[in-house]
Amino acid sequence: MSAVSDAVLTQILTQLEALQVSQQTLQAKLDVLTASRTSDAPSSSTTGSGTPIAIPGRQGAATAAADAIMSTEAPTAAPHNTLISPSTSPTVTTIVHHDKDKDRERERLLYPSRVMLTTYPDQHGIKPYPLKWGAADAATRGPVICSRLPSSIKQRNAIGAHSGSYSIYRALAIAMGTLDPSHKPDYSKTEPAVPIPPQPAWADPSKIVSFDPWGHLVPQVYRRELEELGLDVRPSIAVTRAHMKLSEIDEAVRKGSLQVDGKILLKSQPLVNADGTQSTDDPGVEISISKAAVEPVWYLPGVAERFGISEGLLRRALFEDTGGMYPELVTRPDIKVFLPPIGNLTAYIFGNPAYLSDETKELTLRVHDECNGSDVFGSDICTCKPYLTYAIEECIRGAQRGGVGLVVYFRKEGRALGEVTKYLVYNLRKRGGDSADKYFKATELIAGVKDMRFQALMPDVLHWLGIKKIDNMVSMSDMKYNAIVQSGIPIHKRYDIPEHLLPPDSRVEIDAKIAAGYFSATKKLTEADLVKTVGRTWEETEH
Repeated sequence: MSAVSDAVLTQILTQLEALQVSQQTLQAKLDVLTASRTSDAPSSSTTGSGTPIAIPGRQGAATAAADAIMSTEAPTAAPHNTLISPSTSPTVTTIVHHDKDKDRERERLLYPSRVMLTTYPDQHGIKPYPLKWGAADAATRGPVICSRLPSSIKQRNAIGAHSGSYSIYRALAIAMGTLDPSHKPDYSKTEPAVPIPPQPAWADPSKIVSFDPWGHLVPQVYRRELEELGLDVRPSIAVTRAHMKLSEIDEAVRKGSLQVDGKILLKSQPLVNADGTQSTDDPGVEISISKAAVEPVWYLPGVAERFGISEGLLRRALFEDTGGMYPELVTRPDIKVFLPPIGNLTAYIFGNPAYLSDETKELTLRVHDECNGSDVFGSDICTCKPYLTYAIEECIRGAQRGGVGLVVYFRKEGRALGEVTKYLVYNLRKRGGDSADKYFKATELIAGVKDMRFQALMPDVLHWLGIKKIDNMVSMSDMKYNAIVQSGIPIHKRYDIPEHLLPPDSRVEIDAKIAAGYFSATKKLTEADLVKTVGRTWEETEH
């Protein structure tokens, strides 16, 4: 009976393969007809030799037909590749020759002749590499593979691309010919500068769902997949060591509120004058830190559960509301991992990283969401930079007391609404009367929502580091506090930013947040109080 069943299955498989060949042949004929119609059109012109360029792994009539289509191009109405050089003489021109044939040739060499918009679970030859999220060891868990290179494309078990939002720049580099897409990175000597060992949370599929906990150990734990199987597996986390130099910390040492200990806080090397001689000025101090850059890798079932929605709804929203960027979110329900094109996070560790998972050590934490205007350029309309530098001071003090400090910096500019939206809100606030009672309403009028940071995924990095309790949380955010505590990590102490550190124009923001539920040990505000808090008006000055 078994032999008969095997024979029937073999016959069915043979017929399916024959149907597939027949379909490919019909598609090739259609391609030829399309190419012929395109080339016969009166508004088109054929350029180049028209000879298909062979690409490894591409054979048959379908390839030749598609290559013929690729060699046909509609003419442009005007020679847009002629640049007029700014000059007093109108006869002087600079001609920039853009070699379209060369670009067409590169495109044929880089990519298959037919664009593959999506794939399906039962498609011939597709067999995703096994991946079991939350497995106790790396081998059982399996590597994350999202590469479309020939060596890996049929075994992809993840949607998206590495490097988050920077994947777009990688695509540009490939298109311009400055990066070989088949370049194989040399990961020797790139292992973590400080150990971040496995923690119990790594084996809990509900604790870490927004990045790959094994991401910093990829070259070590997936050596076989990289070297023997030739799969394109890449690290999504890097851990290194550095010195941090901040003028605010220099000032704190000069005032005596921080002390140089030669271990956490170090005296900087002498400064050098413009003429090369050694300066007698105070060089300030430096902070010895460890840091980890973490790219997003989403386990879709876990992310959906964290936000309290279905996986199907999450996939559809990610597909529809990114302009259909990733069709496989819809067509590949068997693939559960997605690398979204969003910013990463960076964890800055002050003191011994091993103390993070040691419950006997004091732990000071600041979770900070990016604010480029304040953090980098010192804008005084918010409390972001002073709160960040104050938290760094607190982390240093905690480490010097024998504990450890941690600042986690998330790329969620403008409450994850983006910097353009944030500046539009600034304009509305300054032109419409900048008072604390209108603070959140101004954002809602433009963005439709007052905050899109959604802190539900934020605690993952704490579980990755093995943190089990937080002694000091330098934050007033109720959203961050609730997310951490609800993830199972208790917080023993919270404290707000000292009054003397508040920038002049930031009172509107901080009072609005306190009234909305932010923590404050010293100040209680009601909605009625907020009308009294008014921001600075724009200086009507010509620049």
